[in-house]
Amino acid sequence: MFGIGAFARLGGVSVRTLHHYDELGLLAPAHVDPGTGYRWYEAEQLARLNRILALRDLGFALGDVAPVLAETVSADELRGMLRLRRLEARDRIDQEAARLARVESRLRRIEEEDTISDYDIVVKPLSSQHFAVRTGRARAFDDSLGEILPRLYGDLGDQLARLGITPTGPAVAWYEDSPDEATPIEIIAGLPIDAPTLPADVEQRTLPAADRAATTVHRGSMNDCVAGYEALLRWSRETGERIEGYSREVYLECDGPPPTWVTELQFVLGPRDAAAVS
Repeated sequence: MFGIGAFARLGGVSVRTLHHYDELGLLAPAHVDPGTGYRWYEAEQLARLNRILALRDLGFALGDVAPVLAETVSADELRGMLRLRRLEARDRIDQEAARLARVESRLRRIEEEDTISDYDIVVKPLSSQHFAVRTGRARAFDDSLGEILPRLYGDLGDQLARLGITPTGPAVAWYEDSPDEATPIEIIAGLPIDAPTLPADVEQRTLPAADRAATTVHRGSMNDCVAGYEALLRWSRETGERIEGYSREVYLECDGPPPTWVTELQFVLGPRDAAAVS
């Protein structure tokens, strides 16, 4: 028989781990000295310890190990448990591969520009929101947006003020395809509302939630936001992340002079392509 220290060394675990497995009923010592309380293990118990360690290495929680050891789990059930572990492992690999791609992208920017970018890219979920909107159309993403959006927001703000409705958050603009070939971009200027009913002449839209979106913060006039969008697009190319649709713009602080404006630029992302970042 082996004392607990020797058995721990044989199994490549700590004495504390053996105590924990005993407390959970996974691996009790073969004998406990009634006088000293010292624990002794038999050589054949190393096989049971190895099975516990093998299952843990496969990603099994300790609570799932006991039924496998007791052989109360059928082959089909064990197969299902292992398939779940496989999915979890693949998801972790995909996440780390994506993280590596983001690290490589950031390193590349620093090496090429020898400076720290003003634009940090953060991936996060976006909640669904309901808006009162005004819409317009544009020929391209150019300086004309700087004329169209203020007019749309001015008209919308005046309309809501007449109705006594206060927006519940910052203004959000987003863009969609227009059926008009001459002005192929539809501009949606939205103010979030929490009004259950509105007159029919108040156009409303719900901006759907997104599981993942690449976002960055732009400081200053929106006439100078090109660098922010270039940072997002470059990040997308270098990380293998796929952008879906046009951008969203959240005007977090735009009441003062343009140099003080703060806007979050957003691109909704498609499902992560593991092959693109591996």
